[in-house]
This record gives sequence, C-alpha cells and structure tokens, in this order.
Amino acid sequence: MCDACGCDLKPAHSHDSKVVEVHQSLLAANTAMAAKNRKHFDTMGAVVINMISSPGSGKTTLLEKTIETLGGDIRIGVIEGDIETDRDAERIRAKGVPVVQLTTGGACHLDAAQIHKGIHLLEKEKGGTEIDLLFIENVGNLVCPATFDLGEHHRMVLISVPEGPDKPAKYPKAFHSSQLFVITKIDILPYFDFPVEEATAEALQLNPELQVMALSATSGEGFEQWLDYLRKLCN
Repeated sequence: MCDACGCDLKPAHSHDSKVVEVHQSLLAANTAMAAKNRKHFDTMGAVVINMISSPGSGKTTLLEKTIETLGGDIRIGVIEGDIETDRDAERIRAKGVPVVQLTTGGACHLDAAQIHKGIHLLEKEKGGTEIDLLFIENVGNLVCPATFDLGEHHRMVLISVPEGPDKPAKYPKAFHSSQLFVITKIDILPYFDFPVEEATAEALQLNPELQVMALSATSGEGFEQWLDYLRKLCN
C-alpha cells in the first residue's frame, strides 16, 4: 500500500527476517515519538482524538457539525491528514477553528513524526488560542492507521451505513485499538441493508470495552450522545 510503513514489502522466504526487522524498527521509532507527542498534548491541556475510517465515512462532515455546535463552549483544533490536497482543511478553516493540513504524498496513514510537526504548525496557526479538544482526521484507511500510535488519548473508528455492517469482522485491529465505534449516516438507513445491531455485536465481540453510537451529522439523529461524549472527555 505504501513504502512509509513497509506495508508494500513483499517478503520472500530468504528475506522474511529483514522484513520483520524493518517493520519492528519503524514501529519502535513511531512509538517513541508518539510518547513525546502525548506529553506535548498533556502540556497543552488538550484531549486528542484520532479518527480512523474508510474514505467517505463522513469524518469531515461530523467535524463541521461538531464545531458548529460545540465551538462556543469547547475550544477545538484539527489536524487533517490526506494523501493530497487541502480541501478538508479548508472546510474546517471556514468554521473558524485552527487547522493544519498534513499531506502524506502517497503514504496510507499519518505517523507520529508527522503529527509532531503538525503540533508545532498548529501552535503557530492558532495564534495563541488555547485548545481543549484536538481532532486528528487520519487518512481514509482502516488498515495501517490502526497500527500507528500518534500520541492520541482516544481513538475512534467510524463506519458509514453505505459501507455495510461487516467492517468489524474484516478490519478487526481498527476495533481492537479503539475506544469508540461510531456508525455514521444513519439518516439513510431505510435505503441500505445495514443491521445496526449486527455491526454493534460484532464490534463488541472483538472489543467489549468499546462505546458504540449511531448518528447522522445531517439530520442530527443521535448527535446529542456524541456531544455528551465529548463534553465528558473535556471535563
């Protein structure tokens, strides 16, 4: 998928140990930087949420609605991750909160070193404004982002109704490593075969500690539960 995390390496029998060494080295360096990021976030006094999902799950729309609703009470900042373009950052900037766009140039996930750079860029962007809640909108992908700790305090995985209910079974690590599972776009449930109970049960079987919620940023259905979750994190 990309050469930034080694996931594109094709192991041959004679090189299996070398591939393992590369992966272990990359992950060890990332974990060390993630720990530094977490200390920096704690010093800032910001709660940090890493958002992971497939492309098109509605992460940016969810952020826009969240900023519109909570922006007057909770000081929000965003680090946007994409392979190319700053379109999502422009959408967030239009809501009046500090945002930094990180483009990976082909890599399928953000890593802790990129976030470390993003923190410093965000501190310049916010112009002295304090941040209570920082969202990291990761690259759209349910595979590699689940492996890389960014220093976040909480991780959430999102699945939209059009994607189908089988994602917990297909991408278990994303659910094992998260604290929150959000089913999005429930306003279009009548038009899709998406049994919410089935997806919830599969996710909880993988991770019984997961908090699960279903919502629509468009209709507002289920949105108050999401807002309450964020308020509790910031208290």
